[in-house]
Amino acid sequence: MFKYISKRIGYMLLTLWVVITVTFFLMNAMPGDPISSQTKQLPPQIRQTIRAQYGLDKPVGERYVVYLKNLASGNMGDSFVNPGISANKYIQERFPNSARIGLQAVVFGLTIGLVLGIIAAFKRNTAVDYMVIFIAILGVSIPSFVMAALLQKYVGGKAGLPIAGWYSRGDEFLSTIKFTLLPTVALSFSSIATYARYMKTSVLDVINQDYIITAQAKGVSRISIAWKHVIRNAILPIVTILGPQIAAVITGSFVIERIFAIPGLGNAMIDFIAAKDYNMIMGLTIFYSFLYIVSLLLVDILYTFIDPRIRLSGGKK
Repeated sequence: MFKYISKRIGYMLLTLWVVITVTFFLMNAMPGDPISSQTKQLPPQIRQTIRAQYGLDKPVGERYVVYLKNLASGNMGDSFVNPGISANKYIQERFPNSARIGLQAVVFGLTIGLVLGIIAAFKRNTAVDYMVIFIAILGVSIPSFVMAALLQKYVGGKAGLPIAGWYSRGDEFLSTIKFTLLPTVALSFSSIATYARYMKTSVLDVINQDYIITAQAKGVSRISIAWKHVIRNAILPIVTILGPQIAAVITGSFVIERIFAIPGLGNAMIDFIAAKDYNMIMGLTIFYSFLYIVSLLLVDILYTFIDPRIRLSGGKK
């Protein structure tokens, strides 16, 4: 396993380098720069002085090498638009808000989705099965921002649930739940549909296997068959999509954070892109990419705990 993980870490570093390089040169290929867009009213001489102060007067290749050197030391750079605020500090302050919404959405979506998928498989061609299919279709068809708007209109403001806003630092945990409930549901709705569909298909496939028929013939209880044989084997395909889903939910809640006024990284990313704040865009992109790549590695390692027959060094034993 150590050899496999070392090899994957090498691929992770290579992938991150490609992401950094492509993002850096694509941003610098855009017309204008953060200084020009923020100092339009200043004389050209002053604008040029400010550009030189931030190193924007240097060739792109030279700036790329400097950025890689700073990044190697753990410095993602300071904001051009808000001097004194570094990308490292911004991620440290804002990421917990995005992570809380994302992780709650993953747990909520995974739990509800798995339960619905298992029930639909065991209750095939019944009203319950058709209801799950209907929910899955809705989850695939309705975008998260539409679901967010519907929740704000019909649920927000009732039972003490705020339409938008965020809690203050230092508030008790129970008092903060009301601020996270609606965005969590809006963000997890499509995940519920995805997990339910995958789990139903996987359970139906496992139920028809010979070892399930043999267990039934031996008189093994249905609960034991469902838990020890069906669910354990059927959940592997869910684990396959779980890692990317976690990273996608945590890092892909841009619109949800904007709608509910959540002070997270996704909300800030939109402002940074509009202001062409190169260092902040680069910092958040690198951080997002790192989360996604690490999630894929964790999924591979998780396989060995769910199914001991799987070995990372090569297939099944």
